Parts: sequence; C-alpha cells; structure tokens
Amino acid sequence: MIALKIEDMKQFTASLFLGEVFDSFLLKEAEIVTFNMFTIDGRVRHGYYSEEELEEHQIEEYSAWSAVKPFCFSLIKGKKLPESFHIVLQLSPKSTKSFLDKNQIPVAAEQVQGLYLNIRYEETKIQCVTGTSLSFFTLDKTMDQEWDKAVCQFFKVHKIPVFADVSVHEGCNGLAGLRTCGAGLGNMTETENGLLALKFNEC
Repeated sequence: MIALKIEDMKQFTASLFLGEVFDSFLLKEAEIVTFNMFTIDGRVRHGYYSEEELEEHQIEEYSAWSAVKPFCFSLIKGKKLPESFHIVLQLSPKSTKSFLDKNQIPVAAEQVQGLYLNIRYEETKIQCVTGTSLSFFTLDKTMDQEWDKAVCQFFKVHKIPVFADVSVHEGCNGLAGLRTCGAGLGNMTETENGLLALKFNEC
C-alpha cells in the first residue's frame, strides 16, 4: 500500500471528473458529502438488463467509472466545494489478468478480489491510496509491490504530480524500499517532513 498526495488538485479533479484518464477503471463505491451525504454502490444490478444487453455491452460486476462519472460530477459542481468525497476505483477483471501476466505474478485472476485506487478528498486535500484484496491469505507482497509501481507509473504517464507518504507505505518496506519501487518513475527527493516527492511532471 502507498499513499499519494495530489499536488495539483485542479488538474487532478479535471482528469477524474471531466477527462478520460480514469475511464478504464470500474467504480466499487463512492461517497460524496455536500448538503447531504450521497452514497453510490458501484455493483451492477444485472436484473435491470436483458441477457442481450448484458452480452452486447459486456456489463461486468461493477459499473464503469465512465458511466457513473457524470452523476458524481453533478453532485460536486457549483460555487461551493464539497465537504468531502471518497471514491474507490477498481481494475477490471480483464486488466487484472493482464497485470498479473505482465508481472509474472503466480496468482489466478479469479483469486484477486480487487486491485484498488482509493481517492479521498477532505480538508481541501486529495490523497490516493492503493489497495489489494485476495481470496486467500499470503505473506507474499509481490502483487502489492507491483500494483504500487503500476499506479505510480499510471500517474507518471498522465503527468499527474504527487507526493508519496512513506509513513503509510507497506509494500516496499519503508523509505529505502520506496526508492527501489520508484526507480525510473520520476525525480524523487526527500523532504524535511519525511515525504518523498515524486515529480513526475519534471521527467
């Protein structure tokens, strides 16, 4: 697990709610707090669709973020900022299998319950936290480490600058491990407060 603090919130929220940067993800759940608390369960109600629609549109267990994104944006747009929002994105089963194969991780795609990106906004700050879930217990952290690196690479490719908070980082065994995981991902400098700044926009 690694926590990434977003440096440019305007750029990030535009990418999340208006752009297509995160459209390859599925939505597991979302909670948006404005004048009310709005909660969205991303799990698809398959009974709503016909068999033909399910097959034609390849509808999965969870809704595509691109499908729910306009509703989420409608809740936060306006003159006032939301009090908070928490969005849990999940890699699709097809992308999960590709991720496992690419990194030669000896786990069947069916055993992976989720590869997550938790996006949380509160107190005018945005933090993205990686997460994984398996259907069995293991001490092997290979998948966690590779997912951390994949998310870092994702932000680099899309030129989203972030700060990595090593105080909550587990997958790469602290500061030294994060330097190893971050090798080749950007210009990394240690700050006075114990954070590593990953300046992806300067690569």
